[in-house]
Amino acid sequence: MNDTLVEGYGMRKEIALLNVICVFAAIALLAFAVFSALSAGEFFTTDNLFLITVCLVLALMFAVSPLLYLRSTGKLPLPFIKRNDDGTAEPTSARGRTGLAAAPALLDAKGRPVPPDVRAIVDKIKQPRHEEV
Repeated sequence: MNDTLVEGYGMRKEIALLNVICVFAAIALLAFAVFSALSAGEFFTTDNLFLITVCLVLALMFAVSPLLYLRSTGKLPLPFIKRNDDGTAEPTSARGRTGLAAAPALLDAKGRPVPPDVRAIVDKIKQPRHEEV
C-alpha cells in the first residue's frame, strides 16, 4: 500500500478521535455548569457564578475545534452564506446587487478570485480614456 494513503487514513482517524474527545469534554462541562446552577442554594454567589463562567468558557473552547473542522469539510452549512455552482461562497447581502452577479470572475495568476478593490482598479484601467482637446 502507498505510505501517503496509510498516513492520510491515520491522520483522519486521529482528527476524528480528537474531535470526539473535544465534543465529550464540551458536553461534560456544559452538564457540570447546569448541575452547579441547579444544585446551588443561592445562584448569585461569587463562587457559583465564577464556576459556571469557567465551565461555559471551557466548553466553548472545546466546541470550537470540531465546529471549525465541520465547517472546513463543508458538513456545517452557514446560514447567511450561499454556495455558487463553482463552490465559492457568496454572502447573501451581495446577491441583490446586479453589478456583482453580472460581472465574470476575475482571477489572479494562481486562479484565485481577486478582491473587490482590485477588481475596481482593473475596471477603471479598462475604461477608454477621453482626451480633452
